[in-house]
Amino acid sequence: MATTLFTQNTIALIWDFDKTLIPDYMQSPVFRRYGIDEAVFWEETNKLASHYRQRGYHLSPEIAYLNHLLTYVRSGAMEGLNNRILRECGAEIRFYPGLPDFFARAKAFAREKPEYEKHEISVEHYIVSTGIAPMIRGSAIAPHVEGIWACEFVENPLPPGFLQQEEFPIEASAEIAQIGMVIDNTTKTRAIFEINKGTNKNPAIDVNSRMAAEDRRIPVQNMIYIADGPSDVPSFSVVKQGGGRAFAVYNPDKPAEFEQNDRLLQSGRIHGYGPADYRPGSITAQWLRMHLHQICDRIVADREAAVTLKASKPPRHLNATPEEEAARRLSQAPKQATFLE
Repeated sequence: MATTLFTQNTIALIWDFDKTLIPDYMQSPVFRRYGIDEAVFWEETNKLASHYRQRGYHLSPEIAYLNHLLTYVRSGAMEGLNNRILRECGAEIRFYPGLPDFFARAKAFAREKPEYEKHEISVEHYIVSTGIAPMIRGSAIAPHVEGIWACEFVENPLPPGFLQQEEFPIEASAEIAQIGMVIDNTTKTRAIFEINKGTNKNPAIDVNSRMAAEDRRIPVQNMIYIADGPSDVPSFSVVKQGGGRAFAVYNPDKPAEFEQNDRLLQSGRIHGYGPADYRPGSITAQWLRMHLHQICDRIVADREAAVTLKASKPPRHLNATPEEEAARRLSQAPKQATFLE
């Protein structure tokens, strides 16, 4: 018998990281640990593509900073940098006001009305970032999220012939040596569809698998995507076009970010924007609560309408009107013969 794969009563809040959950770039603790001038690193990174172009190379801007980190490691400027250290540095990340507490409060928003609990509506948080996954996993926000999509590094790359080795020793002095995963502003949309289809919950489902809308774990209309600006336009567009919500945040201390978000709103890229302040009562917290409730209300209405549509009414006794009862008795009375004179 055919059945749907998921109940579709889950709401996903999908978060960018840098400039959305934190004021700066997450890599700052790494630079402090190694005494690296952060401004110099980013200036070099931004100029890598043009310098390589002069040498006849084409460099993807999305992997420039990852490659440059590896160059710093190989040169000895960041000697010994590995995934463990990245995770330790993640613990030093400082978040915007109200975080990570807001993540727990947002989950509670879906339990604020009896009908929400009746339909077992829940909220999940996901982080989709061009930053470094081990740092996010080491941060204070990690225990509150259901999934993280971000860049990864590989230590001790496997050498040629490793398939023929029975045992491959792992050196204790490992350093990051290769890029394992790249998430850029375009591939963020792939993460959205993985959340949509439920590949993160059921590995048997491939993100490229053809799936009917009713079989997807979290419909796009059950999503709110929160990020800081123009680099997230592809993700804003996917969520907005799918019926979900797109919300931008800005640093209250930076007027240029406010203007940037207003342009996004005026051009129809987002539904709203607010300060990166997630404390109770803030504009952003209220906007997210209101729209999360609107999604909950729609889920309740859809599910109850589906019950009405699919469940036929049982037979029941009917009370006839006096007129109907008199007509019934007349129809059942014995027929009298009539004679013509």
